[in-house]
Amino acid sequence: MNEPNLVQEREEDNELKIKIERKEGEPTAAFKGASWAALLIGVSAYLIGLFNASMELNEKGYYFAVLIFGLYSAVSLQKVVRDRDEGVPVTNIYYGISWVALIISISLIGIGLYNAGSIILSEKGFYGMAFVLSLFSAVTVQKNIRDTEKAREKE
Repeated sequence: MNEPNLVQEREEDNELKIKIERKEGEPTAAFKGASWAALLIGVSAYLIGLFNASMELNEKGYYFAVLIFGLYSAVSLQKVVRDRDEGVPVTNIYYGISWVALIISISLIGIGLYNAGSIILSEKGFYGMAFVLSLFSAVTVQKNIRDTEKAREKE
């Protein structure tokens, strides 16, 4: 495993400060942290809301399954799009399935929330926003992991 390059810098008050040097193309630690935080906040909020909801267990299972399906399909689509962009062979069927899976997961959450009579409008908005935040941040986390690995391979 490659260790990050450490650089010592002198600050104004003559104290040594150790700085970790990023590789070219590697996301900053702040961006990585923000992406992980957004993923944890989105998924946690969605699951806590689901746990505390006054809906039947089968409804909770539906919304949980849609979240997991959505997360997987979003990450899968991000990977296949990036693979194609980098010249990694990807079959058209997998590329198409990835798009269809994401569209279906977003449709399922939308249709489920639209038809949910036991959920008030503000809760529907909460679930929708937590779902979208989770999908977007899962894609970002996956991208950061891939960019970091790629940057470290260049050494």
